[in-house]
Amino acid sequence: MNNLINKEIAFIDLGLIDYSEAWEFQTNRHESIISKKIKNRSGTTPEEITENYLIFCEHKHVFTLGKSGDEKNLVIPKEELSSIRASYHQINRGGDITYHGPGQLVGYPILDLENFFTDIHLYMRNLEEAVILTLRDFGIEAGRIQGLTGVWLDGEKTGRARKICAMGVKTSRWVTLHGLALNVNTDLNYFNYIIPCGISDKAVTSMQKELGREVSMEEVKKSLNKNFMTVFGATAKAPIGS
Repeated sequence: MNNLINKEIAFIDLGLIDYSEAWEFQTNRHESIISKKIKNRSGTTPEEITENYLIFCEHKHVFTLGKSGDEKNLVIPKEELSSIRASYHQINRGGDITYHGPGQLVGYPILDLENFFTDIHLYMRNLEEAVILTLRDFGIEAGRIQGLTGVWLDGEKTGRARKICAMGVKTSRWVTLHGLALNVNTDLNYFNYIIPCGISDKAVTSMQKELGREVSMEEVKKSLNKNFMTVFGATAKAPIGS
């Protein structure tokens, strides 16, 4: 356990970015924290690990498949992906297949959970709670479905449940990677090319669809950032660039 607790989180907004670039950006920071933790455990005078990040971005059209996913849930042939301007990546997070694209707010928290709590289940529930509070800020009541990860609308109503935020994470030495994808003004037609998260009997929705209007991405970012800090009991470091 790290005895030098640091609950400051630096916020980084990468804007619209190719998935592979964002992947490199977050993994470099993830690996930097891990290397410092390893060094601290082998040294006699541990130094404070000052890095915790909350990275926001939007991606160009891409489908990603988690390590436990089934490639059959990509229902468009790979050779046809270029026709819809999309790419495909198999990655090391949990979960099955999902879509990222413009109009969707993707959040990548890179946290040393030893600064907060060492409980992956609680971490996932906290991510969900931050999104639920954000949606409430915009007049959308959302919640959870027992046994399923993510944030849902009308989860308790048979035939009405629809997913508005997907999640998939990985941790190494209690440092988190990957995160959440909240549909704000997302082109939901792209979900027709996959079986989202491997769940075939539930729909996907967005804030725009639920509210009947385009939603300010900047306002959603501000709300989610605020609620994330509250839920995790964190304080914000001065914003930094990419």
